[in-house]
Parts: sequence; structure tokens; C-alpha cells
Amino acid sequence: MWAVIPIKNVNEAKHRLASILSPNERRELFVAMFEDVLTTVLAVPRLEKVVVATVCPTACGIAKRHGASVLSTGQDEGQTAAVANTAAALESKGVEGLLMLPGDIPLVTTEEIQAVLEVHGDSPAMTIVPARDELGSNCIALSPPNAAPLRFGSNSYCPHLDTARKLGLELHTPKLPGIGLDIDTPKDLMELCRQPTRTRAQEYLRSQGITERFRVC
Repeated sequence: MWAVIPIKNVNEAKHRLASILSPNERRELFVAMFEDVLTTVLAVPRLEKVVVATVCPTACGIAKRHGASVLSTGQDEGQTAAVANTAAALESKGVEGLLMLPGDIPLVTTEEIQAVLEVHGDSPAMTIVPARDELGSNCIALSPPNAAPLRFGSNSYCPHLDTARKLGLELHTPKLPGIGLDIDTPKDLMELCRQPTRTRAQEYLRSQGITERFRVC
């Protein structure tokens, strides 16, 4: 199983937080979240390889610094296109499975990723960890990598369930709180600040006075 983290241009990240964060703050927060996710994924021994799918120079530099591989997506595409192109590339290399995680789930843990790998069925299979509102798909394990077309967005979870069932894939849907919290809105940011953990993202918010400024803790 290879892990894939698709990353768009970090300078354009998290526009839905524009009402409370400046462009630079959004950028730095996203970089911190990406590093949280990347270092956690790299610490999971059962993953054969960790790939960052991106054309963003900043993301490429971070990936290489931490020892992850980089796969160029050709252009700054959306998550759906980036994952689809990466899945095709992995399948052409004979990779048996794909584990997709976004770069904005800073509370993800190695234990949660291991839980996904443990529950994931024999090929052909699909495992989906939903967002906490059960609208989005925050993590997907798929074997083989092209076993099903993936579509991402705020309402991707139910369509993915329908696709897996129609294709007859072995389906699992574990609920995991760290993976389930993706940081898209001010409400999500408030929830992140309330958590007692000490991720890079949380430390950034505290060090810049953002937590106190918006009184979200």
C-alpha cells in the first residue's frame, strides 16, 4: 500500500478561512498542517511508500526534506484530477493499493492510519473514513488503485459509498476523529484549537496569537 497526499499550491490554500486569517496566515497554517500529516504518515511502517502529488515548489521542498517521494501532477489540478492521475501512475507501476489522505487533517495519528490498513479488505476493496459531518471523504484506501473513480468535494462521501456498492467492492467505513477533522472553516479551526494535542498547526496558531485573537479556545 502506497500513501498519497495531494497538495495544491500552498499560496492558494484555505480561502474559506479568509474572514479570520490573512493570506500569509492561511499559507503558513496549511504548511504546518501538511507537515503534521506528512510526518505522521511517514511514521507508519506498514506503508511501502509515501508520495506527495503536487506541482507546488514549496510542497515539493517539504516532501523531499522529510524523505517522501514527489509525483508531479503536470499542472495545479484539483484534488480529484490529481488523485486520479496518481492512481493511474501507481497502477502502471504494479502498486497493489492506494491510501489517500489530504494535507489538512493535522490531528491524524499513526494509530488511525494503522486502523484503516487493518480493516481494509482484500482486493478489490474500498475503505472510506468520512469527515465528521459525514459529507466529505477524508481518507480513502483503494485496492487496486484504480478500482473505483474518486470524486472529491464537500459532498463526496455518499457518492463514494454508492460507487463502491455498484462495483461490488468490499467496503469499510471506520469513523476516526483525527482523520475526520479537516480544517476548512472557522468552526473547524475553533475545534482544532480546543484539542489538547500539540501539532505543528496548533503551535503555529498559538505562537502567532491567532488562538487568542479570535477567542476560539
